[in-house]
Amino acid sequence: MAEFTLPKNSVIQPGKEYAAPEGATNLKRVEVYRWEPDTGENPKVDIYNIDLDKCGPMVLDAIIKIKDEVDTTLSFRRSCREGICGSCSMNINGKNTLACTKAIRDIKGTIKIYPLPHMSVVKDLVPDMTHFYAQYASIKPWLETTTAAPQDSERLQSKEDRVKLDGLYECILCACCSTSCPSYWWNSDRYLGPAILLQAYRWIIDSRDENTGARLDELEDPFKLYRCHTIMNCTDTCPKGLNPAKAIAEIKKLIVERQ
Repeated sequence: MAEFTLPKNSVIQPGKEYAAPEGATNLKRVEVYRWEPDTGENPKVDIYNIDLDKCGPMVLDAIIKIKDEVDTTLSFRRSCREGICGSCSMNINGKNTLACTKAIRDIKGTIKIYPLPHMSVVKDLVPDMTHFYAQYASIKPWLETTTAAPQDSERLQSKEDRVKLDGLYECILCACCSTSCPSYWWNSDRYLGPAILLQAYRWIIDSRDENTGARLDELEDPFKLYRCHTIMNCTDTCPKGLNPAKAIAEIKKLIVERQ
């Protein structure tokens, strides 16, 4: 399992184990990372025993059940519950994914839930996404044009050009891929990471954008782009089935071809 950003000189301690519901026979053991920064205590792992007969099918259902019925102090993010918003990204049994699309039945034995690796933790399962979103803003994720917009229509593109965006626009910025990448773990201060680079390629390849050259100039940097070593963790873990590694390779190819 990947390392996590913990307070200095701290280790994860055994936490509290909550008793199973009375009369429950179909139990699932759930271990959850807990950390409350205001207490000054080390992080811990609490253990919950969930009655699957009274729980929804997804890991997020189990977490919500814990929050609602067992321990109201548990903190986590969630919103759509349909794999669209990316809010509930976390590390489940050693792999980054979305809790709302991860089925409990697919996990043998104990469910082990941690925040995304190598990001500062705000509280419990809530990572600090401030730097990640600042990197996203840095690639200017919007159409940049120099010509005037058509007066009587939108900026149109052919069906062939539209197809080029498939596998890119679906990214929900859950950060599962970036926080699976060892290069991002060690160089996140300067390396943009697979999620942001996939988003950058989405605008580079968009036929309606008129700032391709400047976008490539901005990315032609030893750290922003070239810290990628094609480890492929990003593609392996993406809960939407996208291929950030391919997008990064395509950016590198475009830079070479224009020289």
